[in-house]
Amino acid sequence: EYKRDLETGKSGPDSAQSERQRARKAYDAKGIDRKGKDIDHIKPLRAGGKSTTGNLRLRAKKANQGDNK
Repeated sequence: EYKRDLETGKSGPDSAQSERQRARKAYDAKGIDRKGKDIDHIKPLRAGGKSTTGNLRLRAKKANQGDNK
């Protein structure tokens, strides 16, 4: 399964999952409390946004989930 995910871009160093993990680590390194918050895309993926550090932000779960209805 991992090999297939690498081939399709769902896993690996350039995947969206890896970008979110890098964002989490960056927030942690800055001492920012992420408890109860989501990593959110400023420009949604469905609108052509990317999972890059510059397009990710930290938001309350309720606010983030409210945008995705």
